[in-house]
Amino acid sequence: MFMTTDILIVGSGCAGLYCALKLPNDKNITIITKREVEKSDSFLAQGGMCVMKSEDDFDSYYEDTMKAGHYENDPDAVKQMILESPKVLEDLISYGADFHRNEDGSLDYTREGGHHEKRIVFHEDQTGREITSKLYDKVRQLSNVKIYEFTKMVDLIVEDNICYGAVVRKPDKTFDTITADVTVLASGGIGGLYKQSTNWRNLTGDALAISMKYGIKLKHINYIQVHPTTFYTEDTYDRTFLISESVRGEGALIYDKNMNRFTDELAPRDVLTAEIRKQMKTDGTKHVWEDMRPIGSEELNSHFPYIVNHCREAGYNPEEECIPVAPAQHYFMGGIDVDLKGHTSCKCLYAIGETACNGVHGRNRLASNSLLESLVWGEQAAFDISNNPDKVADRAKGEELASALNMDDYAKDVDLSKRYREMVLNEIDRVNEAEGLEGIGIDIREM
Repeated sequence: MFMTTDILIVGSGCAGLYCALKLPNDKNITIITKREVEKSDSFLAQGGMCVMKSEDDFDSYYEDTMKAGHYENDPDAVKQMILESPKVLEDLISYGADFHRNEDGSLDYTREGGHHEKRIVFHEDQTGREITSKLYDKVRQLSNVKIYEFTKMVDLIVEDNICYGAVVRKPDKTFDTITADVTVLASGGIGGLYKQSTNWRNLTGDALAISMKYGIKLKHINYIQVHPTTFYTEDTYDRTFLISESVRGEGALIYDKNMNRFTDELAPRDVLTAEIRKQMKTDGTKHVWEDMRPIGSEELNSHFPYIVNHCREAGYNPEEECIPVAPAQHYFMGGIDVDLKGHTSCKCLYAIGETACNGVHGRNRLASNSLLESLVWGEQAAFDISNNPDKVADRAKGEELASALNMDDYAKDVDLSKRYREMVLNEIDRVNEAEGLEGIGIDIREM
């Protein structure tokens, strides 16, 4: 028997959770997530979240974001994100998020690559976990929200460019439908497709493939960001460990094989990645070296305890020696094309967070804009849904379509995930070829 809900949210990262918190409490909200709630990339974000500190900071913040994105950003999207940032920060603090403060109680700010000012709030080196866990705690207190873990979206229910919900695979491996008045895709990025990636392996871009199936518009699917500094290891089974950009913002340096500096450590990510790759090719090495010793032992251990602990577990003491780092796939700037409210080209269907492309990042994301973007569009989608109660899918029609589906067809389709994966990768290749561009230089992960 199919399930019915007012609003279906696919994904349990900060975008989906914040959206749920901002929706009316008289709406029945269902959140599904592919694995555990904590296995979203929102929990992995280390560096922090950007915020406009004052009106005087707007122009600088705007220019930094546009420049990092090679001026391909949507100006209106950038303005919206920046102007909404103080309100988002206020909300997070009210939910209990604990950001680092100075001795006088004022918020402390750090700086990362591409920023001309310190405007990033942070909680040690686990800001994403601090924010997302607090959102999760709040959502769990809502009586109108149900969360289903290990429940995977395998299809949307779409007819005549109207979305009526989704087909899901439940924890017991059986298939069912969830019909909804409104569906929100908050299903993350595509890092699971690549051998070296900072993302959880379950993030494989299923929502993109399903959107292609129904002709839902995508945008910049080939805009994929590589992070310049991840902890180098030969083991590619698990995700690659990120060495936060804020480490360099606080003074860490990058060296070649002879322990000489060769680049500007605070250059935008794509620029620094190119410089590191060039140096690796010159040196004939698989990595370069990052030196955290200039930060100082006290600051290193108080600001970056998670990173320091990982390095030590891997056999390196960053207080005394350099660590090996190399580029890895990190973030997806493209995705399902949406407007300033997060609405897609399909009626009654929204997309928010990394799975969506609202144009705010352009070709390259400025450091620590990801959490903020996800929260801003999660809230905007919620507001749009709340303010348009008549723009919903016909429930009777949705139930009719769901009843007509044969769940056995999904159960028998053992190659479905593989096909979705190939659809996404082939489309990325197609767009790159059409634009005369090369790939990101990271090998594809075998299934």
